[in-house]
Amino acid sequence: MPVTRRKARRGTGPRHEAHTMRKNLVTGGAGFIGSHLAELLVSRGEQVAVIDDLSTGRLENLSRLSGNPALEIVIESVLNETLVDRLVTQADRVFHLAAAVGVDLIVRQPAQAIETNILGTTSVLHACRRYLRPAFLASTSEVYGKSEAVPFREDSDIVLGPTSRSRWSYACSKAIDEFVGLAYAKDHHVPVVIGRFFNTTGPRQSGQYGMVVPRFVAQALRDEPITVYGSGDQRRCFAHVQDIVEATVALVETAAARGQVVNLGTPHSVTMNELAGRVKEMTGSRSAITHVPFELAYSEGFEDIFVREPDISKARALIRFDPARGLNEILSDVIQWERARLASGGRQAPTSGSTCGRSP
Repeated sequence: MPVTRRKARRGTGPRHEAHTMRKNLVTGGAGFIGSHLAELLVSRGEQVAVIDDLSTGRLENLSRLSGNPALEIVIESVLNETLVDRLVTQADRVFHLAAAVGVDLIVRQPAQAIETNILGTTSVLHACRRYLRPAFLASTSEVYGKSEAVPFREDSDIVLGPTSRSRWSYACSKAIDEFVGLAYAKDHHVPVVIGRFFNTTGPRQSGQYGMVVPRFVAQALRDEPITVYGSGDQRRCFAHVQDIVEATVALVETAAARGQVVNLGTPHSVTMNELAGRVKEMTGSRSAITHVPFELAYSEGFEDIFVREPDISKARALIRFDPARGLNEILSDVIQWERARLASGGRQAPTSGSTCGRSP
């Protein structure tokens, strides 16, 4: 049975009255991005219902909203179609972020990733179709696979590796999610917009599932070796979670974005060696920077993507998307958060107002 931790205060008048607060459903809302999105929506005077099975999300991520009557938390899986149906009926719009996340988790538990992503998305879209609720579907830059057509455009070809390598199961499952979302938009007129996230990072992100920035920062603050996988020449573009959730809401509120796939990230790339060096410098760490073969970090035959860089022209045209926070600000926020977490004995520490008060 689902467990409701906090109940939102509901308006007593008809839904169409001006004083009734808009109600949002955020699946995966106790996760890293989802919790920031929930904070942003509440800061705008809206109500938020979160559904999360806490497989990778944490209730601590929502601690800044503790006791806020605008938040409802339901601990359950999006695979519970009956519950999802009820929550969607009570929502004015849906943000579907629930998914299996992190390269490490995908490689080690591919069946869980496939089931969570495809069946979970189908469950949510079924309900959105039934009640014609606007929906944002979170996708990932992983769908581009190992394409070399950099920067990646939304209409670029997908190039995936063999099915014998579980590394590609996540990309394939999210691509199927996109196909399903676009089909619902075309065939059933569901107002769906799909956002492809590129390496979103910031406070609260865990390095437990392979996310590189919090892993590097935690290692540096402990003066442990900063472990770079592979040669370290692979390039990534890191976007601040605040920029991403603000863009997410803007896309849902833009009619021209419906039925579209939109890249969300920053076009400014950095190598993993450069990232490790900058983390070491900004933390004042005594850590050595070491290199670990992918075969030892993950599994034999693991394939990495050498460059992952988005073309964000479409987002600029639709919502004037222009990420405001650069890598130094991202790292500074993560370092501040991780220092506070370590000082509290490794428990989740509250995020500073300078990071989340902007609205995540």
